[in-house]
Amino acid sequence: MGSQGNKGEMNVNHHSESETERNSNAGHHDLDTASDSESGMISRQASEASCYATEEDEEMSLHLGPKWSIKEHLEKDKDDESLRRWKEQLLGGLDAVAVQENEEPDVKILSLTIVSAGRPDIVLSIPTNGNPKGLWFTLKEGSRYHLRFSIKVSNDIVCGLKYTNTVWKTGIKVHSSKEMMGTFSPQSEPYTHEMPEETTPAGIFARGSYTARTKFVDDDNKCYLEINYTFDIQKEWPSN
Repeated sequence: MGSQGNKGEMNVNHHSESETERNSNAGHHDLDTASDSESGMISRQASEASCYATEEDEEMSLHLGPKWSIKEHLEKDKDDESLRRWKEQLLGGLDAVAVQENEEPDVKILSLTIVSAGRPDIVLSIPTNGNPKGLWFTLKEGSRYHLRFSIKVSNDIVCGLKYTNTVWKTGIKVHSSKEMMGTFSPQSEPYTHEMPEETTPAGIFARGSYTARTKFVDDDNKCYLEINYTFDIQKEWPSN
């Protein structure tokens, strides 16, 4: 019985030592996990911080300098012949006398022309309120065409002028497009801008009346014209 007691005691002691070792290993594992977690958190915080500009960077980005009007650009260094000629080339046919002190560009869309090969051009004047009354035009199904705009720019350079167009049929949006037209300097004569070629849809379900909204906006999201109108797609071109 005595040897059995010693044996049992030895087993108990061995079990206690094993349990202590496991607890110790578990403690090390928890510390390692906590350490990894902390280091991961620090790493992520550093990564997030790197995504944001510092206050110094923000201040630097705000100091862009004053905006100069076209008239100020023309007046500056006017005694330097080479610079004067370079500015004239850059600004095209700009009439320096007609340039106003107003720094805001003025853009007017004078007319819209629908051009289709083998057909007379459809020239549409733009109403002053941007909303033509009644049916504005009719296109033949499956026909190729492109748009041509006459644009007058005054006062200052307009940057990143864009054309956006959205079309609905029976209240459901069926088409949406956006085209970059470009940057235009003011000049006495209107610009002529040609849009990419498009093809009208065809088939019995494509025919009928559509409503559309066209906008002309610049890089500052300033809208110079919004046109809301209706048009038809029919099996043939109108007889007139």
